[in-house]
Amino acid sequence: MKKINTFFCCITIIGCFSARQNNTLEVKNFDKQGHRGCRGLMPENTIPAMIKAIELGVTTLETDAIITKDKKVILSHEPFFNHEITTRANGLPVVETEEKSLNIYQMDYAEVKKFDVGLRPHPRFPRQQKLAVVKPLLSDMIDSVEQYCNNHRKKLPFYNIETKSQPATDDLYHPKPAEFVELLVAVIKEKKIEERAIIQSFDPRTLQYLHEHYPKLKTALLIEDFDKKPFALQLRDLGFIPSIYSPAFSLVTPLLVKQCKDAGISLIPWTVNDIEKIKELKKMGVDGVISDFPDLFAQL
Repeated sequence: MKKINTFFCCITIIGCFSARQNNTLEVKNFDKQGHRGCRGLMPENTIPAMIKAIELGVTTLETDAIITKDKKVILSHEPFFNHEITTRANGLPVVETEEKSLNIYQMDYAEVKKFDVGLRPHPRFPRQQKLAVVKPLLSDMIDSVEQYCNNHRKKLPFYNIETKSQPATDDLYHPKPAEFVELLVAVIKEKKIEERAIIQSFDPRTLQYLHEHYPKLKTALLIEDFDKKPFALQLRDLGFIPSIYSPAFSLVTPLLVKQCKDAGISLIPWTVNDIEKIKELKKMGVDGVISDFPDLFAQL
């Protein structure tokens, strides 16, 4: 009975939202997304990581956005300085016990730039190249990538930008969803990349605000597990059909592929670092994958 109810719930949801805005992802063929640029090869969420990913042929640059005290949108997976990758201006490493006190939302960008995030050997990515680099402004990253592509006759990429927010840390590590989204969209509009921008999040509030105020922008719902609610109920609670459904790769099944295709949603799982698994998922019918190692895409 539970399976039957879930099935009919999904059909109802798809029918209710069939007239959504035309904001589907239009990347041709298989969407090759570089996770945090190319975290396995270069310091994550930095301009060199994005340039390297373009060199390796990605179609989409996946990255994370947070907000500084002076309302700058910068690239960072955490709203603080992660001890695994951060060195202070005096050369001392940031340690785990202090990292969360280094709250970037309480720092102006001038202070953020004093911390290096590329010199320390990454404990989980031994192939990662080491270089002195800071967390960049989103606007500077976009400028650098667009200029590189134009100078080297590369196709301009899509930008898949995650809002790093959750209800428990509103106004502590980041602004509330409305302000967060407005600051992010302002950069996207300033750089004229609306047609190539995707906003992704585990926090449905930011996606709901985007859908209400900027329905033409593409959205991606990030999913870590199915323990709490199934696919159909996730869409029901979101309230609209997103452009992309982006679960952990271990959650992808033939049924999920069919559900996404029936709903008209692109299915792009994260984070897939094994070439055989990428091939398996591609054969299963996913529309792309997110990987720390975009050099693997050459083997497809």
